[in-house]
Amino acid sequence: MKLWIGLGNPGASMSRNRHNIGFMAVDAIALRHGFSPWRKRFRGETAEGMVGRQKILLLKPLTYMNLSGESVQQAAHFYKIPLEDMTVFHDELDLAFGRMRVKQGGGAAGHNGLRSMDKALPSPNYWRVRLGIGHPGSRERVHGHVLGDFSSTERPDLERWLDELAYATPLLAQDEPEAFMTKTALWRS
Repeated sequence: MKLWIGLGNPGASMSRNRHNIGFMAVDAIALRHGFSPWRKRFRGETAEGMVGRQKILLLKPLTYMNLSGESVQQAAHFYKIPLEDMTVFHDELDLAFGRMRVKQGGGAAGHNGLRSMDKALPSPNYWRVRLGIGHPGSRERVHGHVLGDFSSTERPDLERWLDELAYATPLLAQDEPEAFMTKTALWRS
């Protein structure tokens, strides 16, 4: 079993925030691949299903971003999931909207959800799907940008992007991150 985590903040008022794109990504995966209904566990919500031939546990921590690692640690410990079988989907300021990068390990780069996971897990060597939300241009505008909703002009593209991401996830489940990135990038063509 692999553990795929979507980072975000709970609550209807935050559901369309750029910071919640991780939640949106795992919701799209659950819908596309017919996962079980979401249920509350591990201080979050989980859904189980298959992506290709790989069993996946999806997790949305409901601890707010700053304490996401507590929820992730509980789920990983319960199922004895090693770091190399964990993937987190999160927003990334340093990538333009619609761009995505997958990498293993690295620093938190100021992301409080990743910082919390790094504290709660034995090492930062889990996989990351970095989902670009773009940078507002100045440091003073970052907080409002991250916690702001996607604009009405971005929403159709966001839906296409998340659908393509969910469609391509069998490649991620098969440990083919490069092919997953390439296939997901096709939404822009």
